[in-house]
Amino acid sequence: MPINAGLEFGKAERKFHEASTVQEKLETLKEMYRTAPKHKSSEGLLKEIKTKIAKYKELVDKEKKQKKGKKAKYSIKKEGAATVVLAGTTNSGKSTLLKKLTNSNPLISEYPFTTQEPEIGVMDYKGIKIQIIEVPAIVKDFENTKNGLAFMSIIRISNLVILMYNNEAERKLLYNELRDEKLNILEYKKQQNLPDIIWEKLNLIKVYTKQPQKEKDYPPIALPKGSTVKDVAEKVHKDFIKKFKFARVWGKFVKFEGAQVGLNYILHDEDVLEFHAK
Repeated sequence: MPINAGLEFGKAERKFHEASTVQEKLETLKEMYRTAPKHKSSEGLLKEIKTKIAKYKELVDKEKKQKKGKKAKYSIKKEGAATVVLAGTTNSGKSTLLKKLTNSNPLISEYPFTTQEPEIGVMDYKGIKIQIIEVPAIVKDFENTKNGLAFMSIIRISNLVILMYNNEAERKLLYNELRDEKLNILEYKKQQNLPDIIWEKLNLIKVYTKQPQKEKDYPPIALPKGSTVKDVAEKVHKDFIKKFKFARVWGKFVKFEGAQVGLNYILHDEDVLEFHAK
């Protein structure tokens, strides 16, 4: 979120990242533009939002033409704190990685193009649920292949795309097919602690809440980096803000454990938050 963007813009930006369809993305972008600050230092931000609006309008029109009034195939409900897509060439290990990261059991084979439809699983990262979707292998002119537009829509609405390939030629193919998309990309290279790397790339934080004199509650709440005490209060219960007196925070970035803070205090990963009402 840009400096001094305001709470309304922040809410619209979070809605954009949480949107599960191209149409929803477009609507939230319009809301972001409406609530964005209008001054000289924000010209770059406004230009970027307008560019995205134009792009998503094109995508909406393209989807309408290809659907021709029919219900979209492979409409996937977004679940969890974020959606990560495994996108790659054939036999690049997508199904194996999906099985390793989640509770799913996809068909794994040495034969090419085994995955014909999206495979979905859920990764549990320290109590935070993250949706992982494997899409069929990407080939040349992918969007114009059978169901290619539907698979591309899944990629576009994701919060992170993990690219998987076997050689440099396949890597170039992937980037060529996704060249017009502004995606959050991670190249898979069999790194250790992949869940930690995924979490960092998602730009999220985990915040625990607790009641006075008790241990922290589990599971934690997932929020975008830069979120405040007020953002947590809105997620937990709307009355928390009305009755808010102060909060106490335990974490790495407070001056002392249990420091008293207000609604605008910016939270960090692994913070523990305790609300106090009037």
